Amino acid sequence: MSVAASAPVAAWPLEAAWPAWPAYALSQDLLPVLSDWHRDGHAVALATLMEVRGSSPRPPGSEMAVRDDGRIAGYVSGGCVEAAVAHEALAALADGRPRWLRYGEGSEVLDIQLGCGGGIGILVRPMPALGEYLARWRTARRWRRTLHVAIDRRSGRIRFPALPERQPGEFLQRYPPPPRLVLVGADPAILPMVAMAAQLGVEVRVIRPHGPGEPPPGLRSEHYDRRSLEQALAELELDRRCALYSLSHDAATDLQVIRKGLDTEAACIGVLGSRSKRAARLRQLRTEGYAEAQLARLRLPAGQRLGPSSPHTIALGIVGEALQAVHAAT
Repeated sequence: MSVAASAPVAAWPLEAAWPAWPAYALSQDLLPVLSDWHRDGHAVALATLMEVRGSSPRPPGSEMAVRDDGRIAGYVSGGCVEAAVAHEALAALADGRPRWLRYGEGSEVLDIQLGCGGGIGILVRPMPALGEYLARWRTARRWRRTLHVAIDRRSGRIRFPALPERQPGEFLQRYPPPPRLVLVGADPAILPMVAMAAQLGVEVRVIRPHGPGEPPPGLRSEHYDRRSLEQALAELELDRRCALYSLSHDAATDLQVIRKGLDTEAACIGVLGSRSKRAARLRQLRTEGYAEAQLARLRLPAGQRLGPSSPHTIALGIVGEALQAVHAAT
């Protein structure tokens, strides 16, 4: 195995120019991308950022996938090393051997510098058993569990520990379930929120009791619930990577949603409406026996304020607030 990046290899498709804009970096969730590539019969190499020395634009565990025709998804740096990593990944697919790459501080590759001034270590490895890898990942996601993958830094061999543990010489990769945003009601902000959340890798569920037969544009039908509020909330499961928001403009509905959220591990529970109603709602919830630690998860009113109110600014404020809460909770 090489200890530093080698020279560019001929396996890179010369007819394919490197993209002018880094659209590949928008693929934060590699599971659907890799599933499509595997279904279409492509061989794939995976580059995993395992070491960071000093500053880095990406955290350890960041990944970049490269398929056999040179197409890439994801990124491991700020654009400084992605082309070089893609070359190495194609070489790994050609000879079947993993590569350990160092860039920046401590690297022998002097012509590739990192703008942050730090250093990074990346393992590039072919994925001959990609089908099993994806099957385990999909199963974990279906049950909203974190998939743990222990990767040997030298050989690239992997195992799937039941607990988040690693042996000496291994890197522990984690694939947590994506954040989930559950929206109750029919406020116009739901429409841009569905589109925005999808681009950010956030799963969205919409509950609109007795609503229209079709879900909002861009939302899968199985993620839309038209049943009564009592039925929908009774079967709703929320974990620490979930946020629940009421956008109903109805006081009784808001309280039902708040109670449901407070009785779960949801990262935050929000209600769209006036700030003037906050004190009265908190008083009522305290009289019902809710503790201050539970009430701390409430966002009353919902969303960060981003200037004049509109469906788009409300949507942006709620999605940003929900992601911040999920990050803090996990």
